[in-house]
This record gives sequence, structure tokens and C-alpha cells, in this order.
Amino acid sequence: MSTEIDLAPGTGAAPDTSINAAPTRREIRSVLTGLMIVMGLAAIDQSIVATALPRIIAEFGGVAHLSWVVTAYVLASTATMPLYGKLSDQYGRKPALYAAILLFLLGSILSGLSQSLMQLIAFRAVQGLGAGGLLPLTQIIMGDLVPPAQRGRRQGSIAAVYAVCSVVGPLAGGIITDLLSWHWIFYANLPIGAVALYAIGRALHHTPPLRARRIDYVGAVLLTSSTTACLLVLALGGSEWAWNSARIAACGALAAALGVAFVLHARRTPEPVLPLALFHDRLFVIACVVLAFTFMGLLGSSLFFPLYFQTVEGISPAHSGFLTGPLMVGVVVSSIFNGRVLLRGGRYKPAQIAGLALATLAFAVLAACVASAQPLVMVEPAIIAVGLGLGLIMPNMTIAVQNALPASHRGVGTATLAFFRSLGGLVGVTGAGAILASKLRHSAVPQLASVSAHSAGIAHGVATAIYRHAIAGVFATGAGIIAIALGFILFLPELPLRTHPHPNDTSA
Repeated sequence: MSTEIDLAPGTGAAPDTSINAAPTRREIRSVLTGLMIVMGLAAIDQSIVATALPRIIAEFGGVAHLSWVVTAYVLASTATMPLYGKLSDQYGRKPALYAAILLFLLGSILSGLSQSLMQLIAFRAVQGLGAGGLLPLTQIIMGDLVPPAQRGRRQGSIAAVYAVCSVVGPLAGGIITDLLSWHWIFYANLPIGAVALYAIGRALHHTPPLRARRIDYVGAVLLTSSTTACLLVLALGGSEWAWNSARIAACGALAAALGVAFVLHARRTPEPVLPLALFHDRLFVIACVVLAFTFMGLLGSSLFFPLYFQTVEGISPAHSGFLTGPLMVGVVVSSIFNGRVLLRGGRYKPAQIAGLALATLAFAVLAACVASAQPLVMVEPAIIAVGLGLGLIMPNMTIAVQNALPASHRGVGTATLAFFRSLGGLVGVTGAGAILASKLRHSAVPQLASVSAHSAGIAHGVATAIYRHAIAGVFATGAGIIAIALGFILFLPELPLRTHPHPNDTSA
């Protein structure tokens, strides 16, 4: 890449035309290739580990702590997202992305070398610390390179890569675990990460920082600690920790106290790690709320697709994964269509309204089909429709936020948006699990008690019916939550999409 993009010179020196020159299409394609590899690395790792969990338990035992292999990764990656955005604003995008990839690869190596379950959990947390920067930094760099009015097609390509890799991950995990061992699912990240580092190193040049290099250490500790305590409540409440337990109370109180301390600190600090001025922007606030509710409903409900196929329909795990695949097919199709067709008119809000409306309707149809025992030929189109709706929401919301924020806050704003999306998903997964457990608990005891002990076939049928109606209830709840997001997005301001990639405005 021959030109280096300077988002905010601000050094007092005369501007260099080579620095301010817009990147060529070839240079953008080179950077885009590197970013796609980074996204593939993040997507595959999120889905590949679940396949190997049975083998890990067979080797280490400790089934009671198995969920921490996933939870530690999610907690670490979600908590660090806003930090990566701020660091990229202060030190430049390339060093921040390098740090994220290298930390992710270090965690991968250590995870592969783990000799106990506790080691694996700790090293998965290290891996998550790096993974927290992969998705937001990819979106931030894309926002720097391509103006919002032209970004739809590029964003669609990245979303497609993420969706395809999410589908390929479980298949690759099964093959690697069977042919080699579960350790190699982590080592497989190394060649992909090496290619990503090489591609980013060649294509993306370092840019001068947008802000003074002043690190808010106190704010970083307060924000990360408060977020982690909150995430622990959401991730473990109702499962490993009872909602009325002392641990939940202590973590909740700690999260609130640290959160208040962070807000007070941020008001007095010139360069807080998360600028409170972001939350004075109406578009940014509504965008965060919409994505949080969207992913609360989508992830919380779609998590139970495999459970429905295997428990209610009696389909094998491998076949159930195949039947869940159309969700990502829908995401790919709508993301590409959105970028190449819908965004050409320069508007992002109508597509988002359509996407949320479609997702709401799709989950309502799913709930009705599951409750009334409709055949799969009725269920699968609804799953595809969920993916089609999702593909219209994610890229457009990122474009809307990056289009509204000044260059000096675009990094931390994009990363914070990703944080609220992940937070909503975590709340959705936890809440959906609690709803399912509650419905099963209240339905199973009276119905199964009335079945004769000698009627095993009848008991199985009753149990299947109980699961069917419980899962239908989860889908109906998902439809209601996404409908809330649809209501909020009606108030989202729609600003004209900029035709230049990075304004000279560096103000807050």
C-alpha cells in the first residue's frame, strides 16, 4: 500500500499530499483481504471449540466447570472491546490490531499446551483478551478506508466471510479432533493468524494517532472490572450460581459500585477510556440499544435450534447442524444484497426496519410452527428468514454509527457498539436458558406424574411435547424482544452518508 491514511494530522506540520491521498481500489482490496482473514480467524474459533468439548471432558474430567471453557473466553473478549477502540484512537489501528492478533495466537498456543482443565480455562481467557479486538478493529479500519456511502458492498463481504466460517467451524473442529486431537483445534489458529499478520503488515500502513497518547489506566481498570463483574452475574446467574446467592449479590454490588466510580472518574479525566460524550449522541445511544435488544432476542432464541432438532424432532447432532446452516445462508444473502443494492440509495434505516420486522415475524412463525408440530418444511424457511433479517441489521448499524461519529471517537464508538451487541447476546442466552428451565420445571412434573410407569412410550411422547412447547415459548419471547428493538429503531436519526472516508473533524 503506497499511501498512508492520516485521519487527523494535528501535529502542526504542513499536510503531506501523499498522506491525505485516498487509497486506490487495489489498496483497499489488499486491506480487505487481510481483514477477511482476521474475521475468519475470529469466527472459526468461536464455533470450533464446542465440537471438541466432549473430548476435553473425557481427558480432563471436571464436567461441572466445562462451561468456563467458553465463559472465560466470552467474558474476556466482551470486557476488552471498548479498550481496543480507545487504544486504536490513541496509537493507531495497525498496532492495536497487531496486539490483538498476537495476544490471540499466544492464548491459542497456551490453550493447545494445556495439561488440566483449569489451565485451559485460564488460557482461553488470554485468548479472549486478544479476540476482543478482532471484530471491532476490523470494522474500525473498514470505516477509515471506505466512505459510508460506498461501504455497504465491503461490509457485506466481511459479514459473508464471518457467516461462512461460523458454519465451517464445527465441521472443521470435528475433523481435526477425530484425526489428530482437540489440542490441534487451537494450533490450527497459528497458520491462519500468521497469514493475517503478513497480509495486514503488507497492506495496512501505520497511521498517526488521532489523540494524544495519554492512557487512562484508572479508567481502564474501573471499566474492565465493572464490566467483568456484570458479565459474571449474567453468565453464571441461574446456572452455576443461584440468583439469590451471596455471590450474585456481591458481584452485582461490585459492578454497580465500580460503574459509578468509573462515571465519576470519566467526568474529571480529559481523555477517558470511554468518553461519556458518546452517550450524548442520540443516534449512538439508540444504535446501542437496538443492537443489544436485537442480539438478546436472536442469540437467546437461535441457541435452541439444535436442541429443538435433536430433542423434539429426534435428528442426529450432525444433521441438526446441517439444518441450522440456513440461518447463516440467510445472513450471507441479505448482507450481500444489502451492500450491492439497498445502500446504493444512500439510506440505511429502511433496510434495518425491514430486517427487524422480518426477524420478528420469522420468530413468531417459528413459535407457531414448533408449538403446533408443523413439519420441517415449514420451519426451515422461517430460519432462513431470521438470517435474512439479521443480515440487514448488523452492517447497516455499524455504518450508521461510523457515519455519525467524528474521526477522533470512531474507534471507541465502533468498539462500544460491538460491546453492547455482545452484552445483549449474553443476556439473551442467559435469559433464554432461564425461561426454558422455568417452563420445563412447571410443565414436566404434573404431566409426567400422570403417566403410568409402564407406559414408557407415552412418557417419551409427553416429554417431547413438553420440550416442544417450552422451546416454542422461547421463540415467542425472542419475537417480543426483537419487536422492542423494532420500536426503538423508529426513533433512529438518519443522517446523509458521507462520500469521503474520514472527515478532518477531530472534535468530541
